[in-house]
Amino acid sequence: MYALNYVKVKSVTEAVDLVAANPEAKLLAGGMTLIPTLKQRLARPSHLVDIGGLAELAGIEVKGGRLVVGAGTKHHEVATSAAVAKSIPALASLAGRIGDPQVRNMGTIGGSVANNDPAADYPAAVLGLNAVVVTSRREIAADDFFKGIFATALADGEILVRLEFPLPKAAAYAKFPHPASGFAMAGVMVADTDSGVRVAVTGAGPGVFRWREAEAALGKSMAATALEGLALAAGEFNEDIHGTREYRANLVRVMTKRALAQLAGR
Repeated sequence: MYALNYVKVKSVTEAVDLVAANPEAKLLAGGMTLIPTLKQRLARPSHLVDIGGLAELAGIEVKGGRLVVGAGTKHHEVATSAAVAKSIPALASLAGRIGDPQVRNMGTIGGSVANNDPAADYPAAVLGLNAVVVTSRREIAADDFFKGIFATALADGEILVRLEFPLPKAAAYAKFPHPASGFAMAGVMVADTDSGVRVAVTGAGPGVFRWREAEAALGKSMAATALEGLALAAGEFNEDIHGTREYRANLVRVMTKRALAQLAGR
C-alpha cells in the first residue's frame, strides 16, 4: 500500500466536504473491494475517508410502504433483520448468501451498490425491487442508477446514504454462485410489484440488467412455461474459463425458473 491520510469523519456532511477538498480521496465503509485494491497497489488515494459507523448511514425500518435500509448496514444485519424477513424475505435470503461470514460481517449494502460489481448480488435486488437510491444530494431511481461495469449515476463526491425498497407483492432471488468466490455467475431477482413484474439479472453480463421479455411474459402468467422461447441476447454476456456466453444464458433461464418455483412455494 502507498502512504495516505486516514480520516474518520463524524458526519456525512464532513465526508462530503473532505472529498470535495481532496478529489483523490476514497470513501471507506466495509472495505471489501477497496482494501484488496490498495494492497495490490491498483489505487493510490490521497485520503481514506472512513464513513463506517456513521449513525446517518445506519438503521433498518419499514416506513410509508417502503423498507428503508441505511447504506452502512452490514450484509449480516440485512440477512438477520426481522423487519427485512417480514417485509421482503427475498432480500434477507440474498444477503445471507453473499460471500462468507467474514465478508457478511464487514461489507455494507451501500458499498456494494455504489461499487456495482457486475457479479454482485445487491444490484439485482435494487433493480428488481425498483428501489430508490438516496444520496447526499438527491434521489435516483434504480432504472437510472446502474450504468455498466463498476459504473453508476453517482457523481464525484456524492455519497449513498440509504436505499428505499417499495414492498413487493412477492419476490424471490435465485443464484448460481461461483464455487470459489461466491459471486454470482448468474443471479435473478423476480419481483411482482405494484408497477408490474420485474426480472433483474446479475453476474451473467457486464452489469445488472432487466430481462424485459421475461417481464412481459410473466406479467401474463407467473409460470415457468411462460419463459419458453423467449429471446435472451447472450452476445454481450460474460465468457471465461468458468463458462461460455451460452452457458450463462442457460443459467439465467434456470435461475429465473428457480425463483418462480420459490414464488410458487415449491
